[in-house]
Amino acid sequence: MKLLDFMRANIIEAGCDEAGRGCLAGPVFAAAVIIPNGVIIEGLNDSKQLSEKKRDLLRIEIESKCYWSVASLSPLEIDKINILNASIRSMQLALDGLNQPIQHIIIDGNTFKPYQEIPYTTVIKGDGKYKSIAAASILAKTHRDAYMEKLAKEFPEYQWERNKGYPTKAHRDAIKQFGSNLHHRQTFTLLPAEQISLF
Repeated sequence: MKLLDFMRANIIEAGCDEAGRGCLAGPVFAAAVIIPNGVIIEGLNDSKQLSEKKRDLLRIEIESKCYWSVASLSPLEIDKINILNASIRSMQLALDGLNQPIQHIIIDGNTFKPYQEIPYTTVIKGDGKYKSIAAASILAKTHRDAYMEKLAKEFPEYQWERNKGYPTKAHRDAIKQFGSNLHHRQTFTLLPAEQISLF
């Protein structure tokens, strides 16, 4: 499917997406991207449909050609306000970081909250439909992955360089063996009931 340049033409439109919503550990990251008129970036797509190498290459191109911003909220903040609110808040913080006038916002998903009285539209699977949302998904994903890889060096037992904090079997086995730490989201189900020791 060919991605669309804009939802509304001839205005300044920013695309937003987040990464890490379903993880057991680490922050949720979000990005906002404005692709200027006339800028062409080949290969944009939902970050989940791209290889790590392709995402990293596209990140360089997006950051060199577009207006962009990345923001995150910590596990502690996620636990305080819940992951849905944290995802929305991180996207709003990313929009803050653009320091550009915005006339319309398109957001991946089906939920958002008003931002500075700027009109917005939520788009289910928008990262596979609009270029600016796809670009935002790539930046959110690559920035978060880099953060988790760095964190993995401090806590190698969880293998975050491989699972990036998602609930893989290896990650949950490590939680069972070593317990959780300050980077885990304590309001999430870190272990299924059958894996929780009674001792």
